[in-house]
Amino acid sequence: MTPLVPDAFEGYLVRTRWFGGKGRPFRVTGVRTIAEMGSADPGPAVIVHLVDVAYDDDEGGEDTYQVPLAYYADPVDRLGHAFVGAWDDAVFGGVELGSTWAYDAVHDRDAMHVWFEAFADAGVDGSLAVPGAVFQRTRVDVELDLDAASSPLAGEQSNSSIRFGEQAIMKLFRKVTPGHNPDIEIHRALTEAGNDFVAELYGWIDADGDEGSVRQLGMLQHFLRTATDGFDLSMASVRAMLADDIDGAASYAGEARELGRAVARIHQDLRDLFPYEDRDALAAGALADLMRDRLDQAILAVPELDSHAPRLRGLFARVGELKTLGAQRIHGDLHLGQALRTVHGWKIVDFEGEPAKPLAVRSRPDSVWRDVAGMLRSFDYAPAVVSMAPADTDDAGERRELCERWGIAARGAFLSAYAEECGLPEGRVAGDDLLLLDAFVADKAVYEAVYEKRNRPTWIGIPLAAIARLGDPEETA
Repeated sequence: MTPLVPDAFEGYLVRTRWFGGKGRPFRVTGVRTIAEMGSADPGPAVIVHLVDVAYDDDEGGEDTYQVPLAYYADPVDRLGHAFVGAWDDAVFGGVELGSTWAYDAVHDRDAMHVWFEAFADAGVDGSLAVPGAVFQRTRVDVELDLDAASSPLAGEQSNSSIRFGEQAIMKLFRKVTPGHNPDIEIHRALTEAGNDFVAELYGWIDADGDEGSVRQLGMLQHFLRTATDGFDLSMASVRAMLADDIDGAASYAGEARELGRAVARIHQDLRDLFPYEDRDALAAGALADLMRDRLDQAILAVPELDSHAPRLRGLFARVGELKTLGAQRIHGDLHLGQALRTVHGWKIVDFEGEPAKPLAVRSRPDSVWRDVAGMLRSFDYAPAVVSMAPADTDDAGERRELCERWGIAARGAFLSAYAEECGLPEGRVAGDDLLLLDAFVADKAVYEAVYEKRNRPTWIGIPLAAIARLGDPEETA
């Protein structure tokens, strides 16, 4: 590619939602062609590039991003918002393309049809090879509707998702590393096991990685047409309670219970489908050390945490005294935004884990209580965010009390249903399980305090209030 390409990518990356290096000094150190998807007829040539980025601040580090481009011989006005660059002498794979205008292919319906058509062709025998990549299919019995129009979903951050009519949705991973992506790995296992609480996986894309490894570029799933975002649904419940003076806590409890059962069923299947580990006291000590270290670092950014530090360190110390820890595959980044309510019940999505963590870390077995803690924190945020909104009434104290009551009821309903579905004694979380849950809740709230301090300082009271009430018997009754 011409020397102009890195400069063009640097200018485009900072305009996207999914680039994780915004605000940091960085350089594009290389642009590689990893796969050639083909050409739309008529339409653009579609080529997938990997863009290597190096950071020049004290933190340093490197990332690799997937940027598929649609190449046109002339400018395309409708794609101006996705323009990456134009070159007079572009050459790919030894083929001289001449003058070309390049656009992010995710925003081009013609380019996306090339992907969708490849998945459809892969359904004949389960796979389809294109130069540099292989489209794999699981549900080969599902006939894809090639007349479906594509449209990128708004609001995406770390990845890009494209909807194809009412049938399917494709997620393209933006930050890619060699290895198997847990989102594909777990969705495939749960789909093949017949788990009803995830969207069915239709297929995925493999590409060659470094030293014979594989890079996974994206996945195709069943589109949940009737889905409502779980966090939006929760906030709507709180608003309805405040507006209509109804017992919103009781009305939402049924939803929270069903979600608790769904998460428990997924955890049970993951325990059966992937290796389970009984870790020893050394692992418990290492976990406690990590939690203490994160707290110490967080206090530097959020001095308000210091008054809670003795109690939190005592909690983490008790974790370090545990003799065993159970570990299995989990979601890894579970919250209400990863739960979709459909006419067929709750569905859990996005098993990729925390995108900022290395792929090897996201694929390791972990405690199920990390997932549970993430959902409990989300049930805390929904009413807290609503209660912060301006109101035309003078009963701010009563609003806060109602919102707190809603959160307690939702967390309690979710937790009791989870415990019952998992077959815990007396259908409740107790003993070492409760200790671990409290520790993961505290650890998550400490992380949230740092995030809010840096990004939404007016929200910092949400995690600080949770830390202050940690251990309240009303929370886990």
